[in-house]
Amino acid sequence: MPSAGAAALAWALLWLLAPPPALPESLDPKKNVEQKDAVFDRTYSDWVASDTLNIYAFNHTVLRNRTEGVRVSVNVLSDHKDLPVLFVVRQKEAVVSFQVPLILRGLFQRKYAYQEVSRTLCQPQTKVEVETQHFFVDVSTLSLNASYQLRVTRVENFVLRTNEAFTFNATASQPQYFKYEFPDGVDSVIVKVTSAMAFPCSVISIQDILCPVYDLDNNVAFIGMYQTMTKKAAITVQRKDFPSNSFYVVVVVKTEDEVCGGALPYYPLSKRTSPDEPVDQHNRQKMLEVMVSPAITSEAYVSSMLFCLGIFLSFYVITVLIACWENCRQQKKKGLLAAMDSPSLDTGHPHSIPDSFLGHAPYVGCGYGSFENGSSCSTEAITDSMGSADVSYGYVGQEQFKRRIPSAPMRQQYIAMGERSLENVAGRPRLDSLSSVEEDDYDTLADIDYDKNVIRTKQYLCVADLARKDKRVLRKKYQIYFWNIATIAVFYALPVVQLVITYQTVVNVTGNQDICYYNFLCAHPLGNLSAFNNIISNLGYVLLGLLFLLIILQREINYNRALMRNDSHALECGIPKHFGLFYAMGTALMMEGLLSACYHVCPNYTNFQFDTSFMYMIAGLCMLKLYQKRHPDINASAYSAYACLAVVIFFSVIGVVFGKGNMVFWIIFSVMHIMATLLLSTQLYYMGRWKLDTGILRRILHVMYTDCVRQCSGPMYVDRMVLLVMGNIINWSLAAYGLLVRPNDFASYLLAIGICNLLLYFAFYIIMKLRSGERIKLIPLLCIIGTSVVWGFALFFFFQGLSTWQKTPAESREHNRDCILLDFFDDHDIWHFLSSIAMFGSFLVLLTLDDDLDCVQRDKIYVF
Repeated sequence: MPSAGAAALAWALLWLLAPPPALPESLDPKKNVEQKDAVFDRTYSDWVASDTLNIYAFNHTVLRNRTEGVRVSVNVLSDHKDLPVLFVVRQKEAVVSFQVPLILRGLFQRKYAYQEVSRTLCQPQTKVEVETQHFFVDVSTLSLNASYQLRVTRVENFVLRTNEAFTFNATASQPQYFKYEFPDGVDSVIVKVTSAMAFPCSVISIQDILCPVYDLDNNVAFIGMYQTMTKKAAITVQRKDFPSNSFYVVVVVKTEDEVCGGALPYYPLSKRTSPDEPVDQHNRQKMLEVMVSPAITSEAYVSSMLFCLGIFLSFYVITVLIACWENCRQQKKKGLLAAMDSPSLDTGHPHSIPDSFLGHAPYVGCGYGSFENGSSCSTEAITDSMGSADVSYGYVGQEQFKRRIPSAPMRQQYIAMGERSLENVAGRPRLDSLSSVEEDDYDTLADIDYDKNVIRTKQYLCVADLARKDKRVLRKKYQIYFWNIATIAVFYALPVVQLVITYQTVVNVTGNQDICYYNFLCAHPLGNLSAFNNIISNLGYVLLGLLFLLIILQREINYNRALMRNDSHALECGIPKHFGLFYAMGTALMMEGLLSACYHVCPNYTNFQFDTSFMYMIAGLCMLKLYQKRHPDINASAYSAYACLAVVIFFSVIGVVFGKGNMVFWIIFSVMHIMATLLLSTQLYYMGRWKLDTGILRRILHVMYTDCVRQCSGPMYVDRMVLLVMGNIINWSLAAYGLLVRPNDFASYLLAIGICNLLLYFAFYIIMKLRSGERIKLIPLLCIIGTSVVWGFALFFFFQGLSTWQKTPAESREHNRDCILLDFFDDHDIWHFLSSIAMFGSFLVLLTLDDDLDCVQRDKIYVF
């Protein structure tokens, strides 16, 4: 114990005898401190050494109702990069310090040195009417002798005025910021900054009235909202986000232009210099203009939403009026039919009904295949085509074979089958039973199954030849289209909604407005949404898609009622009615509106597929529906169709992510595009009666030998061949264009392929319909003309290009434009309006295009 006490005493003595710690440099009694009273707008040229400390004392009068900016500018004339000069500005409630040369870092930790530095001081608030405030500028260094210049000035136009433009210059080491105060009655404003020069790249930031102000390249993103800029920038600011009813507009020039799409500067390296040696960028100066304007009022929000609703609800009103008119017309027709069926007082026989009254001209003969060939699709024509004893039937997938024509009694049976009249089927029981039918029960007649290859490879086909399957089976088959797309929509939409909400939350929390590619000059926020106008403009897709579903529902109800009363026209006339694909199209249109709205919550590179996925589906479903009209028995199943669309969407994502400038990807895609075109062409030409197996090459060579070498014969199906040749030319051209040009927007390129094929098939369908002696009624004709006009205007607004995620956010903002409709909607919003109307009209065209055939027997309707 005594030894422990002695040790403690010894430690206490050592501590008392130890020398005192060195004082901080600023308090070192050996340091020469020189304080000077300084004034504004005067340049002080002085020097400082390691043993001196220069202090400049300033004072200025602060008014509560007036804000003045104070700016400190320094220039170090000595070249001692390793011994910088430190400037410390001490003021009320804030301290600002910086060294000169000022070192700022760029990409890859590159260093850039600046000898001239200017900083605007943060202005503390005052609670009295007039107050004199003091601030001090301390200058110190570790250098033996460093000369410098110091100048303190008042900032002119520090407070921005509403609707008044102000021009100024800024550099990376001389940032600028200004104050704006919300006037009475203004709840939101839009800050617009423009420049005639794209580079150097700059950053625009909106910050609350707090000290310090983050106005350097390495800290400007710490608080507030910010976005990079080349020539244009715009930020909408709401009063509710700033309790002081004012904010700072901060403009910073970046050290490098790479983030704005510019080239990375050459970084000189030599044996004499170290990789850490700072680079002098000389004068990276940019001239800018800032203007703050009031944004739209809440009344404009209400009127714009009512306008949007009014446009699309008017379609509901028009649809109801047309339905009432059509109902009245049908009632009059039924009354006239009843009068015609009543016995005449003169003859006692019912009146005859002209064909023109039934809504169609008498159809005589097929006329399918060519203008000069008027072969009929009646049973007589089919029988005449079997006039020889042996007929050779050849199709890809099995060897040509000869089949002997049945004997006379069997031939009469075939003729009897082909001459079924409406009276014979009027008493047929209902075919819409909900009983389960297996896939093997599709072809209910043994002779149809036996002659499937013969029937589908005939030179001239009628709808009756391809409408032999049980209606119950086909109805369930096509209803799967609707249920599948409804299931896809639910599982696709839920994570999409969650993801875009997360995107919007990140934007609001971080303030980084480079995440989303808006049209910032016309982006009106509402709640947590940054661009509500781009979202509400998608309402048309949803409302018009729902209206189309209601129209299809009404048509299906009327058709089922006709079947229940054994209406001969519903049973045996017109294009077979299957509504599953129509339901799928309406659902896809509604989902396009929902997912387009989700995409516009935060449009960017990573979620563009949300906006295009259901566009691919709509294009595919329209082509399938057009093909189904004349080929109901052999149309693709829902599973295979959606599987193909899934492959398309997969390639869309891969192309967006990896396809930009990737030659390997474009080669693979172009080869697969051409191969898919050839396979689909073969499927369509032979009506599915071919096989893809090991003998396919041998059969192709055999057909080429027999048709091209042994004897030069034309194609058996001339019109189909013309369509497929044109389709192959277009698709091969698109594949070559993609391979040579390699467009950056792969998703739009892929969508263009689908639209071109859809338009080609639709034009072919219209031409063949007119060639076959059919006509287009008034309503579909008006829909075609109106839809074409609307599509033209819609594409005009689509190609205005208000933003693009193929470029940097700063470059994308160069395409931003002001609102053009009600000061609320921009060009892309009008594209949403017009394209939703055009899609709805296109669906109506597909729905009503063959209404002229409703009273024509199916064995007189031609397949093409």
